[in-house]
Amino acid sequence: MRLEVDLAVSKVGKYASSESGDTVEIVERPHGGFSVVVADGQRSGKSAKAISNLVARKAISLIGEGVRDGAVARAAHDYLRTQRSGQVSCELTIVSVDMATRTLVLSRNARCPALLRRSDEFIWFDEPSQAIGIQRNTKPQVAELELAPQSTLVIITDGVWSAGSPTGSPVLDLPALVATVDRPPCAAATTVADAILNAALELEQGRPRDDATVLVVKVREQCEQGEVRRLRMTAPL
Repeated sequence: MRLEVDLAVSKVGKYASSESGDTVEIVERPHGGFSVVVADGQRSGKSAKAISNLVARKAISLIGEGVRDGAVARAAHDYLRTQRSGQVSCELTIVSVDMATRTLVLSRNARCPALLRRSDEFIWFDEPSQAIGIQRNTKPQVAELELAPQSTLVIITDGVWSAGSPTGSPVLDLPALVATVDRPPCAAATTVADAILNAALELEQGRPRDDATVLVVKVREQCEQGEVRRLRMTAPL
């Protein structure tokens, strides 16, 4: 069985903010596969963007040099802590489709959990995890899973997780939404990501109180024969 990866990101900045403090970068792994870095800088706007850019650039540089994801997260933490004297934080998530090991790797330094759907089973990755940049011995939570068809991994940032809640507690029923939009699990990743972001924006009445990002990574049976790779992006200018 040949597999393919379908990946999509949907994101929006905090209402009335000059730009989003969330940064997403994609890089090819030197031994095959892809990694996606999601960095959520402290606060919002330009200051948060500067932090998340700093972290994301460091992470993709190290991944491109062949450094393993867990070590990348630790190095990014040390780098941010040194550059900003331990005064600012950044939530960092790295998702890798690693063809050298044939695994899906999730590395989290984030408050928001990640959700994995395997066929009709939902698994939360919600182990306590500290943002990078502050505490000296901060380590990532790392999970490594075998690549398997009908797998959908959903990564979200604070603007989605706490949408519609004045206390920061989750309101959005993410498993129910994914099951509805992706039933059976064959919807495109962009369809799932857009549905999650739109649901969060509805809860916020179209005025998100924080930067909101959704990353969806799907592993499925290859739909078309061939070796063509495609990357598509749309963004307002």
